[in-house]
Amino acid sequence: MPDKILVLGSNAFSGASFIASALTGGYDVVGASRSDELHQVFLPYRWLAGELQQKFRFFKIDLNHDLDPLMALVHEFKPDYVVNFAAQSMVGESWQNPDHWMMTNVVSTVQLHERLRQCDFIKKYVHISTPEVYGSCSGLVQENTNYAPSTPYAVSRAAADMSLMTWFQQYDFPVVFTRAANVYGPGQQLYRIIPRTVLFFLTGRKLQLHGGGHSVRSFIHINDVSDGTLKIMRQAPPGEIYHLSTARNISIRQLVEMVADRLDVSFDEYVEVVDERPGKDAAYLLDSAKARETLGWQDKIKLEIGVDETIDWIRKNLDTLQQLPMNYVHKP
Repeated sequence: MPDKILVLGSNAFSGASFIASALTGGYDVVGASRSDELHQVFLPYRWLAGELQQKFRFFKIDLNHDLDPLMALVHEFKPDYVVNFAAQSMVGESWQNPDHWMMTNVVSTVQLHERLRQCDFIKKYVHISTPEVYGSCSGLVQENTNYAPSTPYAVSRAAADMSLMTWFQQYDFPVVFTRAANVYGPGQQLYRIIPRTVLFFLTGRKLQLHGGGHSVRSFIHINDVSDGTLKIMRQAPPGEIYHLSTARNISIRQLVEMVADRLDVSFDEYVEVVDERPGKDAAYLLDSAKARETLGWQDKIKLEIGVDETIDWIRKNLDTLQQLPMNYVHKP
């Protein structure tokens, strides 16, 4: 029998892409998200062959309101692994309703962990965290760097991480943590910088570039992250934290210029510089040596190749994508 994985937050870009990798790898996968399944254009696992898709089941479950049904699913399915992508995301928007972020990312998440720690059939719980917990940093950030969150979103994620570490120390809860650099690739939500830029340029709309795009990031293809997450799930000892990142750093402006060049449009004509978002970190550049040296992981997809893949995905689905929401829609 194949190992079984329960994926929480299966509608998330990272969650849906991880499911595709897990199904391709032969796992039996169940997914749960608080909303109905997204349009298949945003679900990489729906791009797989039919026999692989049949190994996946989806359940609409809201962590904030449906913990008992979620735990009933856990006890029925008895997953070997639980991989949790579920979180109230979006950094800038967290200033507007910080209590919503605290409820989902702290209170409901801690309640989930308290129930999961009593499930002795779970081999590993993979908690998908974020480098936002470090705040703005200089140099390469290692996994033992102190937290210095600078937004309500980052504070909520840091609180959950610290709580989980006490669960590991007190109860031997088999948790491992991942923190990835900025993910991208085909299927990503349209409000993220790469697909948004491509879609705006292809449809002749002007892109707003916050703060001039001077913040520096590492962009990593989602397939490389999914591969790393599977390796961490299988191989990592409990209590450990792993970074997944590339060695290449690029400013948001340079990234947008790259897209403009590949689409042969004028950066100056298609881009408008606006004020920076509050609490925006200037840089957090992750040291991923630990994952490379102890797990044998490496990123393989060059940024230009991944950007071209994303452009191709948008071009092929342009009519459909133009009918779908462009902006983040908040759900409390």
